[in-house]
Amino acid sequence: MGQLTFSFNVTLDGCIDHREGIADEETHAHYTRLLDESGAMLWGRTTYELMESYWPLVARGDVEAPPAIREWALTLEDKPKYVVSATRSDFPWNNSHRIEGDVYGGVQELKDRTPDGVLLGSSKLASGLDRLGLIDEYRFLVHPMIAGHGPTLYQDLLPGTRRLELISAEPMRNGAISVHYRRAD
Repeated sequence: MGQLTFSFNVTLDGCIDHREGIADEETHAHYTRLLDESGAMLWGRTTYELMESYWPLVARGDVEAPPAIREWALTLEDKPKYVVSATRSDFPWNNSHRIEGDVYGGVQELKDRTPDGVLLGSSKLASGLDRLGLIDEYRFLVHPMIAGHGPTLYQDLLPGTRRLELISAEPMRNGAISVHYRRAD
């Protein structure tokens, strides 16, 4: 059985707005490595639609991008992508699939059949899956900035504190810190 790893960008003050953070080649190379190590990607509908509107264009070469950013797009293009959605059923982006019905059962089944693990990249979905006890690890890229606005990580959506055990913390040249935690409780 594979693990479910929540991986996301966050500023020092907890902001997870996709317009904040350092979107350089080093950041994209970091996420490409994480994706290469995983067997699948998992998103909620909103994140899927945000990704679907841009990354296939980069992968096809319709949008000019530096090598590391294009590599991210190409890796993402081929990776199995799973989407939790109650409102959309058609997911035409290459290798995209819908998780239907019971979210707990569907995500647990995805973990069970993906030995290399699943990378989760949607914050709102993560809060729900965390409440269900489905997230095993957390890999955050903490950016060296204070955004001063939200949305923030989990937006008060957990019923209590989640204790974590540090696996690693690695500074990057761009000033961000890659932190890797596992559930401690």
